[in-house]
Amino acid sequence: MKIEAKNLLLKYNGTPVLKDLSFQLEGKKIFGLLGRNGAGKTSLLSLIASFREPTSGTLLIDGEIPFENTKIMEQVAFIYERNYKEDTTTVKDMLEGVERYRPNYDREYAMYLVNLFNLPLKQPVNKLSLGMQSALNVVMGLSGRTPLTIFDEAYLGMDAPTREIFYRELLEEQARHLRTFILSTHLVSEMDYLFDEVLILHQGKILYHESYEELVSRGATITGEAEKVDRFIGTRHVLHEQRLGNVKAVVIHEILTEEQIQEAKAMGLDVGPISLQELFIHLTGEGK
Repeated sequence: MKIEAKNLLLKYNGTPVLKDLSFQLEGKKIFGLLGRNGAGKTSLLSLIASFREPTSGTLLIDGEIPFENTKIMEQVAFIYERNYKEDTTTVKDMLEGVERYRPNYDREYAMYLVNLFNLPLKQPVNKLSLGMQSALNVVMGLSGRTPLTIFDEAYLGMDAPTREIFYRELLEEQARHLRTFILSTHLVSEMDYLFDEVLILHQGKILYHESYEELVSRGATITGEAEKVDRFIGTRHVLHEQRLGNVKAVVIHEILTEEQIQEAKAMGLDVGPISLQELFIHLTGEGK
């Protein structure tokens, strides 16, 4: 599905939460949405999922306004960490609800996932552990097979081994049934390999929207004798630096050419890549 946002503004009680956002998400890809707490990630996803309307600006899904649009919204699933404390619905009934409202729902695949995550079908959801509730969220999101599936931190209750199962299943499902996924997460280092494209949201604005490869190529780590590091860095944009004795490590925000890399190595410096998590942390740190 194609998502188009133009000059999106969202206010809560008169305070801007999303500020003049314009972007396009196109193609059956896995998009990673990153941002610090309060950056506006859930607010943006709630607009895409038609949970609310923008204050101003335009949001289109496949060329149509999604809000209260039944045709579009049955093709969109917004999976988020819900409070099931008062919900006595059984796992079986929850999945039957998904089947009722999602035309692409695959019951056989849902049962496969139920067994994979060891979910008890007859158990009320409020009696499940937090990890099992998160697993149920994942089962509903994957088995519904909506053309646009949004996961907003819906897997945080899982332990690390269970999250790995989810990541593996997500990639296998994407290979079998291509669709558009949007994954909002704080687990950047754990999930970065899943992303085709990345959006970094900061203080209500889009800081970057690029392919994963393009984004991580924008940074490098230069390590070596402090005086030589400083000489090589010159006026380049420094995101972060550390020093131990006479050894200095600097993270720069620049795409280095092969010639520049060879120049650094000839000076006795080590040139290393920067991870998406490191880049995200430094780009959205205090004062950025």
